[in-house]
Amino acid sequence: MLRPMHPAALRNSSATLLSTLAALYLIATPIGNLEDITLRALRILREEASVIACEDTRHTRKLLDHYEIHKPIVSYHEHNERKRADELLEKLEQGESVALVSDAGTPLVSDPGYRIVSGAIQRGIPVIPIPGPSALLAALIASGMPTHEFRFIGFLPPKSGARRRILQELAAQERATIIAYETPHRILQALVDMSEIMSDRQIVVAREITKVHEEFLRGTPAEIRRTLEQRPAIKGEITIVIGRSNPERKTLE
Repeated sequence: MLRPMHPAALRNSSATLLSTLAALYLIATPIGNLEDITLRALRILREEASVIACEDTRHTRKLLDHYEIHKPIVSYHEHNERKRADELLEKLEQGESVALVSDAGTPLVSDPGYRIVSGAIQRGIPVIPIPGPSALLAALIASGMPTHEFRFIGFLPPKSGARRRILQELAAQERATIIAYETPHRILQALVDMSEIMSDRQIVVAREITKVHEEFLRGTPAEIRRTLEQRPAIKGEITIVIGRSNPERKTLE
């Protein structure tokens, strides 16, 4: 007579089965401080992944060496994404598990990965997110801006004309908190454009989040621009959090 399996045994059986199946793991990695990685992420990288795909192998190797993880790594970036995605999907179909990581933060958030994720889904291969660090969320929760509704727009356009157009659209239509990435060599010009288009808004410029020189600058775009202009150089990763419009605060800066 067949007896029903005990729930605990069923859970253990399911866990064993899942661990033997090939899967694409999307693993968030530290955005600065190497301690900001989950125990689950370390276990997957150390035990489950057959190969680790990353943007810059030299950068990821530092993280793996720090935690004494010795696995094959391959580059996966915007310039080789099509070819590499096909190669990694073939490995997945052959039963190997692949871990995709970014240089910093959560894969696919302003980083490559869409092609391999969509390919894995089409082939019925499990796609498993391993959540963790994210610069946009870290900046948002420390900004003091409303967090119940927000819009992330990725990197602001590098050219002033395109950047001004998107800022004008956001100023006219968006009522939620806005989050954008920017580079150190473009931040001053971006703040000039924001000073003209969003002068009534409070913003936060978050720089070097989780690193030694972590900094949050709060004020109007013009105020923060004047602060940064006094510095001999601006370095580090930058996230901008833009608050809601306040017409009563509008100034001619």
